[in-house]
Amino acid sequence: MFRRFRPLALLALAALGSCGGEPQTRHHVQNYPTQPAPPASDGVPAIAPPQIYGESAIVIDARSGKVFYAKNADSIRPVASTQKIITALVVLDAGSLDKRITIENSDTACEPTKLYLRPGEVYTRGALTKALMVKSGNDVARALARDIGGSQEGFSALMNRKAASLGMRNSNFINPNGLPAPGQYSTARDIAIAARHAYRSGTIRSWTNTQKYTFQYASGRTKVLENTNKLLKSVPYCDGMKTGTTNRAGRCLVATGTYNGRSAITVVLKSNSRHVWDDSEKLLRWALESPRR
Repeated sequence: MFRRFRPLALLALAALGSCGGEPQTRHHVQNYPTQPAPPASDGVPAIAPPQIYGESAIVIDARSGKVFYAKNADSIRPVASTQKIITALVVLDAGSLDKRITIENSDTACEPTKLYLRPGEVYTRGALTKALMVKSGNDVARALARDIGGSQEGFSALMNRKAASLGMRNSNFINPNGLPAPGQYSTARDIAIAARHAYRSGTIRSWTNTQKYTFQYASGRTKVLENTNKLLKSVPYCDGMKTGTTNRAGRCLVATGTYNGRSAITVVLKSNSRHVWDDSEKLLRWALESPRR
């Protein structure tokens, strides 16, 4: 069950005191649905933002892009699996999600988290990309990258081209999954830009809002994948978006939500297991539940 909303008064005190589904089988990527866009409500929250533990963070209005809060938002750092948001955007740009991919041995050459796909197995792009956004399988990312980019390096070039086209000025991607790589980096602001564009896609939003996804292996075996984003259970209006964790990046989370006609995106980077969920929940509730100036 969802936790009951905490009154805004408690949010204010905290700020002062602390300073599913089965694989879809038909997709039409060229005209993938977008969410309705009511008039932007981007007034700044009237109460002070909560203090957080994460080293970098940003909160933006999902519709207008207006920045409500920033903490070291332009500091360059590894962002772990949050960069899979860009991976998903490149997949959508590539064409039909019904295209079938045959897994190769090179796809499995990565660290967990993995779905343990086996060479010779065949899956659709759509099934794999949904699994990527729900459970963050690194072997899934490699399979998609090889299929679309011809190689991991070819796909990384597509990621960087996409990032530049979106206005991400301080990012460089070396692989599709966010595992540590020399020269790979981004910022909280750039990841928020990517998340804002992904949030416009009804397809990506349906994936990131999926709490449980029954993934069917080529053998017929099924496995229930639980979304790595715990805020989907703790905040009723949270509808995405992506977690990430490595030793260097720390715990990272992009969280999105729509409440009372407002939509917001929060990015928290370089937090830890103890604080990342509270950091993100406090920022999301502050952005969406606070009265506006």
